[in-house]
Amino acid sequence: MEAFETILKGVQEKIAAACQRAGRDPAEVEIVAVTKTHGEEVVREAWEGGLRIVGENKVQEAAWKQPLSVSGPEWHLIGHLQRNKVRPALELFECFHSIDSIPLLDRIEHVASEIGKRPRVLLEVNVSGERSKDGMKPADVPAAIEHVLSACPSITLEGFMTMAPFFPHEKIEETRPFFRELRELRDAMEVEFGAKFPRLSMGMSGDYPIAIEEGATWVRLGTVLFGERPKAKPQRAVDAGDAGESGEGDGSFDKVLD
Repeated sequence: MEAFETILKGVQEKIAAACQRAGRDPAEVEIVAVTKTHGEEVVREAWEGGLRIVGENKVQEAAWKQPLSVSGPEWHLIGHLQRNKVRPALELFECFHSIDSIPLLDRIEHVASEIGKRPRVLLEVNVSGERSKDGMKPADVPAAIEHVLSACPSITLEGFMTMAPFFPHEKIEETRPFFRELRELRDAMEVEFGAKFPRLSMGMSGDYPIAIEEGATWVRLGTVLFGERPKAKPQRAVDAGDAGESGEGDGSFDKVLD
């Protein structure tokens, strides 16, 4: 397997090329290093390679991985956040990419104001309309923005996130309209609310150059950096807290990864 430094250099060259095609500055694009199911060693690799943001899909995985990892990276939650896991999540993550409802915003606001946190969030938008994907409908975005601005003083809304449908490599260009739609939605919301929403989290290992051409500022990259995810997930015990998977309790997460 190639050295991580070589792999990262190749990815950065593709980012620079995509920015050049779009007339953008490569400094506008940051990599979110997605370490899902990998061990803490890849967090060190990313940090030592110059990457400053680590993305995790699950609260319970970050709970064991973060204390074992090198200090320094900014941790982002990129997977779905359950309302009963908001409290532990706010202790672990600085930014949340996948906020998809007003009730979830209210829960984050309640806990954040109680414990003195100032989370940054992105609204996840399901621009493709696929039932298999999380995210709010584009038509629901204005109400969510209004709610954050009027009722969530602890929360900073930085932008939006989406996932394009899966296409095989030879049809990857078909992802473009979905990324473009999110950028156009962001631009319209900035005009409507007279506010800036600078972050667009879109693009993963298979489609990130197209996402960058369409305006992505954060690309969520895992496989292209670290290789295929381990078949056997690392198992780590964590504090189970007081509540289980359902309900609105603050208890936290599973005892092991699922």
